[in-house]
Amino acid sequence: MKESPPSFDVTLVAAVSRDGFISTGAGVPWDLPADRKHFRAITSDQWLLVGRRTFEEMTGWFQNHTVFVLSRSPTFTPSVGRRVGDASEAILLARESAKPLWVIGGGKTYAEAMPFASRLILTRVDDELESGIPFPIIDPERWTLKESLPHPADDQHAHAFTIQVWDRKLVRV
Repeated sequence: MKESPPSFDVTLVAAVSRDGFISTGAGVPWDLPADRKHFRAITSDQWLLVGRRTFEEMTGWFQNHTVFVLSRSPTFTPSVGRRVGDASEAILLARESAKPLWVIGGGKTYAEAMPFASRLILTRVDDELESGIPFPIIDPERWTLKESLPHPADDQHAHAFTIQVWDRKLVRV
C-alpha cells in the first residue's frame, strides 16, 4: 500500500478548553496575550475562513488577510473579504491561488472544515468551560501530535496553556 499526504494545506487554528470547548457562546473566554501574538503571527498575510458570527466578533482583526466569511445567507456582504456558502467553496478558491487556507472559527466552521484539514494548531487552555461550543473531536487514529509548547500562567495569563501542532496521519491508498 502506498501512503498519500492530504492534497491541500488546510489548517484549523483554535483555543480549546481542557474539556473541549472553544467558547461559552460569545467570543473567546480567555485573555491570553502570548497566544494572541502567536495567532496574529501565524495567520498574517494568510487566507482565512471564518464563520459569520466569529467574523462579526473579530471586527478590526483582518488587516492583512484574504478573508472568506462562511454564511448561508446569499445576501450577506462582509465589510472585508468575500462571502462563501461552505468550506468547500473557500478551499477551491484558495487552491486556485495555490495559497494554504487557515480556518479560525467558529464551531460550525471548524466542524465543516475538519475533514479537509491537514494540520491543527490548538492552544489547549488549562480551564474547563463545562459547556458551550465544542471543537471537533480529534481522532487519535487520524492525527499525530507533532509539537507541544507549554506556557505557564503568569501575571498576564490567568491560565496556563499549551500550543499544540497536530498533523493528519498519512492515508493508506
